[in-house]
Amino acid sequence: MSESQSGVAFDEIELGDELPIEHPDVSLERIRAWCDAADQHFPRFLDHEAARAEGLPGALVPGIMSQGFLLALLHRWAPTASVRKIDTVFRGQLIIETELTITGAVTDTDDDARTVEVDLTVVGPDGRTGVIGTAILGFP
Repeated sequence: MSESQSGVAFDEIELGDELPIEHPDVSLERIRAWCDAADQHFPRFLDHEAARAEGLPGALVPGIMSQGFLLALLHRWAPTASVRKIDTVFRGQLIIETELTITGAVTDTDDDARTVEVDLTVVGPDGRTGVIGTAILGFP
């Protein structure tokens, strides 16, 4: 599979293709900026001690932000495609200021509809999966 400046083309995609692995910025500064923009000012996202007081292992990456990371990966990989559907399941806690790994793989293609199905994951540094998802992309 080759990628041009406009991303991957539908005709280049094959079942099993893997998307580029990404490691999103989940620094406290980045989380704080996201929380400001989303008006989500909850201590569990911004303060490790406050999160631990709630019984959490540390300050959490907001779930909807994790979904945004998945969408961003899809758009970087195939910027001409439209996301027709994304379905995510939040399976575990992802802690800020750690290294997260985002992966994706093509699990289905439909030549007639010019769509691609991609399975997605966000994994924490301990190897546990925090988010799984499936997206369907439509190509021009």
